[in-house]
Amino acid sequence: MRKVILICLMLLLISPQISVFGKVKVPILVYHSIDEYNGLGSIELFVAPENFEKQMLYLKSNGYTLITFERWQDIYKVKNPILITFDDGYKNNLNALKIFQKIKDDRFQPKGTLFVISDYVGNHNRLSKEELKMMAESGFFSVQSHTATHPDLTKINNLDNELKKSKEKIEKMTGKPVIALAYPYGNFNNKVVKETKKYYRFGLTTTPGPFKELGFENELYLLPRIYVKNSTTLEDFAKLVK
Repeated sequence: MRKVILICLMLLLISPQISVFGKVKVPILVYHSIDEYNGLGSIELFVAPENFEKQMLYLKSNGYTLITFERWQDIYKVKNPILITFDDGYKNNLNALKIFQKIKDDRFQPKGTLFVISDYVGNHNRLSKEELKMMAESGFFSVQSHTATHPDLTKINNLDNELKKSKEKIEKMTGKPVIALAYPYGNFNNKVVKETKKYYRFGLTTTPGPFKELGFENELYLLPRIYVKNSTTLEDFAKLVK
């Protein structure tokens, strides 16, 4: 009997380690422009459509499952979960839609998340309301918030317009819930996280690396992301998502 009790105690001591080290690891990739570099802005924020397609085909051939934040709980159910995100709402993200449509089949259902700046919608080189609604209804994209005007949230006092009103504007455009916020420049502090929690279920940083569930406070409001750049080779990409 004593031996049985000792074994049970040992299992109790070991099991927390198993639960911690057995947690999922989820890469959250961040893109900006899916287009050839046009000489304006930072070249590293452009990923050529040809390269983006190769990257998505790599995920397809290596058994990754692309999900959105609405399906976050699926990270425990599916094989190799990964999230593909696009910041700023550039019109050239339509190229990503075309590629998703091209490579989709019965076994591979590509998904992406657009983080749009609500007050920039319809501006030069940004997606229009009609395009956002179309993409949200396409089955390929979730449309979420990147604030109203893209400020450094740690440097402003009134966060209501940037968080609450941007969420409401985007929901009105797409007719779908907005549950995730990408912090501009990846900047956040305790106040920003506290306010974000009032309106969103997720907050995304630009802290590099994959998400690893560790169970600390506000974990889902400090989600890390991995940049995919113009200079990212397919070999580099394979290492990023591994």
